Amino acid sequence: MTSKIRVALIHDLLASYGGSEQVLLEFHRMFPDAPIYTSIFKPARLPPRFSQLHVRTSYLQHVPLLGSYPEALVPFMPSAFESFDLRGFDLVLSSTHACSKGVLPTADALHVCYCYTPIRYAWSHREDYLARAPLRPLVSPIARLMLGRLRRWDYIAAQRVDSFITVSEVVRKRIAKYYRRESEVVYCPVDLDRFRMNGPTRGAASPHLVVSRLVQYERTEVAVEACTRLGLPLIVIGQGPEMSRLRRLAGPSVRFLGQVDDHELELAYRNCRALIYTPEEDLGLAPLEAMASGRPVIALNAGGAKETVLPSVTGEFYNDAGVEPLIDALQSFRPENYDPALCRARAEEFSPTRFRTKIQTILERELGQALT
Repeated sequence: MTSKIRVALIHDLLASYGGSEQVLLEFHRMFPDAPIYTSIFKPARLPPRFSQLHVRTSYLQHVPLLGSYPEALVPFMPSAFESFDLRGFDLVLSSTHACSKGVLPTADALHVCYCYTPIRYAWSHREDYLARAPLRPLVSPIARLMLGRLRRWDYIAAQRVDSFITVSEVVRKRIAKYYRRESEVVYCPVDLDRFRMNGPTRGAASPHLVVSRLVQYERTEVAVEACTRLGLPLIVIGQGPEMSRLRRLAGPSVRFLGQVDDHELELAYRNCRALIYTPEEDLGLAPLEAMASGRPVIALNAGGAKETVLPSVTGEFYNDAGVEPLIDALQSFRPENYDPALCRARAEEFSPTRFRTKIQTILERELGQALT
């Protein structure tokens, strides 16, 4: 898309590759001439395409070690995003789960925010994060004070946004609750070209699959323990601070592959028995990637998975976050009951083309003019 208007893209940080970075690339496809403003940029940790983008970083880029510890960025991110000079832009499109919504466009510019969630550690999941703090009796009071200040700033920053778009009905409700703002749901896209179907599974020998950042709130240990107890083959793809603990929990039927390239990930999806999805995410791309590969999903009945997985068609839910409900679900699961073509068809409802069309419609409505 060649836009007549001047556009700036804003993103929290570019130091790892996940669903929000995939969305940013879709925005860049829509506005290839738009610069990207972000707090820090670590191209070595990202796919090669990112090194070709026009990225403008904040002063945090030049602070030693901050890029290695993203949590250390949090106290500085509000001032970093408020420091950007956005004069000359007609449209500011922010992509945020943290502080990038806090930029200060000029008075005549439109600011549309694509919000993955109000800051989880400041709002909806504050107590979960505080419970995991090291030296909790000492750190927690200080953290509560800092998060209180961050919440006040975040609420004010949200009022400066002209229009919110969000990733799921779950997050739409959070935005209404915490920011007192309305938002419109446009689901994140799944890169359909990356994934292909492989036909029906080979049967019981096919492994189950987990694709996860190995952090505590993703609850990967539930899948590891359930498959260990049942002796079911399980492949775990991903890296994170939970890796050592998960290896200790795992039996011989569980394999950890760490971080893999796109080809290995695509093969793992289409050769698996089913994806096991244990977190309560804002939306979650892994179930859509599995379905794009023609594979069903066994998911916790919570969060964004409830908006993507179709029971008895593209997968099943288990209703409690513990190990026993997942064991029950695994024992009753029959992969032959799920048509790979129907799984793929469901994923195609979340195509990048549909995503860009919906975003363009909203932007043109808010601007009151065509983008091309």
